[in-house]
Order: sequence, then structure tokens, then C-alpha cells
Amino acid sequence: MPNTVSNHNTPRDVFLYLLSIITLIVSAVSLGIVVFQYINVYIPDIISDPYSSQSSYLSTMRYALATLVIVFPVLIWVSWFLRKDINEFPEKRNLKIRRWLLYLTLFAATLVIIGDLVALLRSFLEGELSQRFVLKILAILFIAGSVFVHYLSELKDRGKEYKWIRIFDWTIAVVVLIGIVTGFFIAGSPVNQRLVRMDERRVSDLQTIQWQIINYWQRKESLPASLNDLADPISGFIVSKDPGNAEFYEYNVLGGLSFELCAVFNAKSIDGTSLEVLTKPVPVAPDMARYPIGGESYNVWWHDAGRVCFERTIDPDLYPPLDGTKPKPL
Repeated sequence: MPNTVSNHNTPRDVFLYLLSIITLIVSAVSLGIVVFQYINVYIPDIISDPYSSQSSYLSTMRYALATLVIVFPVLIWVSWFLRKDINEFPEKRNLKIRRWLLYLTLFAATLVIIGDLVALLRSFLEGELSQRFVLKILAILFIAGSVFVHYLSELKDRGKEYKWIRIFDWTIAVVVLIGIVTGFFIAGSPVNQRLVRMDERRVSDLQTIQWQIINYWQRKESLPASLNDLADPISGFIVSKDPGNAEFYEYNVLGGLSFELCAVFNAKSIDGTSLEVLTKPVPVAPDMARYPIGGESYNVWWHDAGRVCFERTIDPDLYPPLDGTKPKPL
């Protein structure tokens, strides 16, 4: 009888087992990122994440979700195909390359888990909230335990079908699916995300216009009468328009060195300022948002849905005219 093991697509088997390893590691890491960001969003810690915001967590979560949605089904298909192939050719259970690659999978997964545990422990020692630390440890242990149970069962497979292994694998698949659906629910739909990005663009435009107004004041010692006065063909500055309707933002001079910039937003801000981690920003009414530019500020770009105006007053001591003369009395 010919050597059936060597006659049944060993190069293909190597490719499939390598693909299984890669998709497993990527899926495990992506699931861990999704769970970690879920914890970061709902249990914020300003000590551990002083410069992170909820939007940055959601951005990281979306990247991990996109990876998981593509890679995890490939892992499911490869695992199903390999199991089907072994059932058809039982002698492949003894392939050395198969066992080597299974051990390599466990080895790679172990390294990833050890690295995550070290990073988490360091964060805990640096003062991270114990609740966040415990939840992240449990998440890693769940993912690590799932990987070990699955692949140890593959290594110990002697041809006998164990019903609990199938139930376990399907349970893990359902848990991952729930994680994906929950992640999309938290991160928001693509349509909602586009509206959020348009609002972020509006805030960025208003910030740029604000600094151009300050520059105009420092050079001419007066506020521009309209946004058209800020256009400068020499420097190349063009006044930004609202990405939704392609119209200029609303600008009004309030008297003295005070002015306001207004825009119509699609939704409420996710965050406060970049220096604060706020899952529920403290509302600042537009008519109470007068802050001296360059002075103390709090949530200066926070906005609700609809038309919102940001009132600003230039402090001439912080932003004196560029010619060095004393500011004109108001």
C-alpha cells in the first residue's frame, strides 16, 4: 500500500495550518483590543489615560472590528476544512508538520498572552483602576484559555469525536459574534460615524478660523468685518466652508475684541477637551461659553446637536499687536 500521508497535499496542509496560525493570532489580538476599548470607554481612568479620549478608543475599536470581521470567518473556514480533511484522511493526524504547527500556534499565543499580561501589570502598578485591571485580566484569560483548550484538544485528538469540543468551539464562535455586534453598537454605524466625522471637521475648521482671526487682530489691531477678510492669496489661506452645505460658517463681531463662530452640528460631542477624558461631557451653554482666548478654558469646543455658537474674547495682553505698540483703548 503506498504512503497515503505523503500523497495527500502536504504542501497544501502546511499552507492551511500556517493560515490557521496567523488568523488565530490576529483574531485573538483583535478580540482583545475590542474588549479592552469597551472597558476603556465605560470605565475611564484619567490617571492611566491622561491624553486619550473616547473618540480615540472608538477609532481603535473600529480598526480591530474591521480586522475581526474579515479574519475570524477565515479562521472558522480553515478550521472546518482542516477537521473535514482529517476526518476524510485520518492518517494526517500523525503528520509531523501538523503537530509542529499546532505547537507553534500554542507557542505564539503564549508569547502574545505573556506580553499583554506584562503590559497590564505595569499599568496596574502605575496606578490604573483595579476594576479595569481585573476586567482586562479576565478578558485575556478567557481568550488565552479558549486558544489553549481548542488546540490542546487538536493535539490530543486520536480520532474519537468529543461532543463537548464541538459545543465549546461553537460557544466561542457565538461569544466572538456577540463581541463584534456589541462593538458595532458601541462604535456606531458607518452612517453615524460619517456624521461624527463631519462634526469633527467643523470643529477643526472653526479652530483654524479662530486662529486666523487672532492673527488678523495682531497684524491690523481690529477684528475682520467678515470671514472673507481672512482670505489671503499670498499665504494661500482659504476660508473653510461647512462640509455639509458648502456654505461659510457664521461669524459675528460682538463688540470690542469679542466675536462668535457658529456652526450647525449633527450630534452632541463625544468628548470634552483633549486634556480630559469625559464619557459624559459637562454641558456648556452657548451663551455662557465666553472664554478669554489663551486663558483658562473648559470644554471650549463641546457642542450639542444643532446650531451652536462659540463666543471668544481676545486677551490683548496674551496676543498683543505684532508691531509691539500698546493696544488701542476699546
